[in-house]
Amino acid sequence: MSSLFDRIAALHGERPWGAVLDAGTGRSSMRWLLGLETERWTAVTGASSMARQTRLEVGERMREDDRIVIGNWSDPEFLAGQRYDTVLADYLLGAIEGFSPYWQDRLFERLRPMVDGRLYVIGLEPYVHRWPADVDGQLVSMIGRVRDACLLLAGAQPYREYPMDWTLRHLESARFRIISAEKIAIRYGERFVNGQLDMCVRNADRFQDGKMAAAMLEHVEQLRQRALAHVRQYGGIRHGHDYIVVAEPV
Repeated sequence: MSSLFDRIAALHGERPWGAVLDAGTGRSSMRWLLGLETERWTAVTGASSMARQTRLEVGERMREDDRIVIGNWSDPEFLAGQRYDTVLADYLLGAIEGFSPYWQDRLFERLRPMVDGRLYVIGLEPYVHRWPADVDGQLVSMIGRVRDACLLLAGAQPYREYPMDWTLRHLESARFRIISAEKIAIRYGERFVNGQLDMCVRNADRFQDGKMAAAMLEHVEQLRQRALAHVRQYGGIRHGHDYIVVAEPV
């Protein structure tokens, strides 16, 4: 993740960051944001738990005009009239599914009036819609499918990722000019494997069928060991791409 933020910094160049909106905040983006020379920042999350984690990351470094706010971008009154020099949408497209399903096509239209300078979009090419031919791809796809199955069986909503070409089309429809768009190859490690499969462990007690939960947890641990062994043997699981899109309002 740090390399993605480093790439955004390189793309930004010598431009001032000014007032920054982190439109879908988390500890990683906040950690990066705190290292920038900004006038002020607003960090948005749809979950009170993420707001607490972000406040822990900030600690005593919050300035008078900095804010961490909880809200939903589908609410037209949320942050209405606010404007920012730089807006970051870090994996926001996928995360919106958990708060406003099927609303992603309106996101860039919603953000556009707030962007005075540049919008940076970090996204993830979907990896659960097909079955890859290579072993690395099969491992990543299986982890994603098992994770999503666990969330659905627990009554939760999985994230829904969108490819870069979808993002470009909707940015242009929202009257943004594309400055640059690039894909970055991913090498997943132990943190990805454990982080994704731990979601199953946390949600299994919410299954309505206890026998199904026990069988799923057994399968999860088998998949975890298989994936971790692959990481140790090959130095990671190489599959898929993140992408960064830089856009400015027309």
